[in-house]
Amino acid sequence: MNIFDSHCHLDDQSFETDFQDVLHRAAAADVRRMLVVGIDKRTSKRAVMLANRHPGMFASVGIHPHDAQSCTEETLTHLTALASDPKVVAWGETGLDFNRMHSPRKDQERWLIRQLEIAETLDLPLIFHERDSQGRLLEILEATASTRRSAVVHCFSGTEAELDRYLEMGFYIGITGIVTVSKRGKPLRQMIPSIPANRLLIETDAPYLTPTPQRNKFRRNEPAFVREVLLKVAEVRGENPKSLAERIWTNTCRLFRIDPSVDAFSVQRFS
Repeated sequence: MNIFDSHCHLDDQSFETDFQDVLHRAAAADVRRMLVVGIDKRTSKRAVMLANRHPGMFASVGIHPHDAQSCTEETLTHLTALASDPKVVAWGETGLDFNRMHSPRKDQERWLIRQLEIAETLDLPLIFHERDSQGRLLEILEATASTRRSAVVHCFSGTEAELDRYLEMGFYIGITGIVTVSKRGKPLRQMIPSIPANRLLIETDAPYLTPTPQRNKFRRNEPAFVREVLLKVAEVRGENPKSLAERIWTNTCRLFRIDPSVDAFSVQRFS
């Protein structure tokens, strides 16, 4: 199978001691490509560096809602420059998080809107983070709607009504290891069959959200474990895992404008 982990944070310090082993385990699990996601100035720079060092690895740049209060125009200028790298295929993750409130709401909303503007100028797809925004993210996206906007809702955990609205906007839906968790993942498993096959993406969000059964042994998530997400999604949908893997591979490459048939060593971007 060809599996694409569409969202991971391999820049995290937890991977420093065994980084190459992590990549080898991913390859052994048929994970051929992965997207390393930036959440601030430092991690975005690190993501681009890693993507340029490793075949089959791509990067995104952006400001996470947790870090919105420290964002400045200078920060966004720096990220815009980073985004010119051929290995940068998306902007984000950005969005709203009203759960932990690491940044004030006004800062989250202000810098989200600026990042929407920049992503449109650069013609980059977006990676959205949403948690407990009570529909506010959708309100902002609808108020700033653009026919050029493409995006994935990372780690989707919303309601059926929210899912319908994201799909109406043409967005992709990112599924994490939450789908494998018995109690927490039940609402998500109930919604997965209603997601069109051409809008599905799978991800680890590594080192977070370790799926079962790995979470019984390992605290840290890693790209190899995205295979468990694929298998559970295939089971819930009653589909063949290999066929679903190829569909999701195509979806991911389409969203991020990466030729699905290009050799993994290529860094060319496709429009």
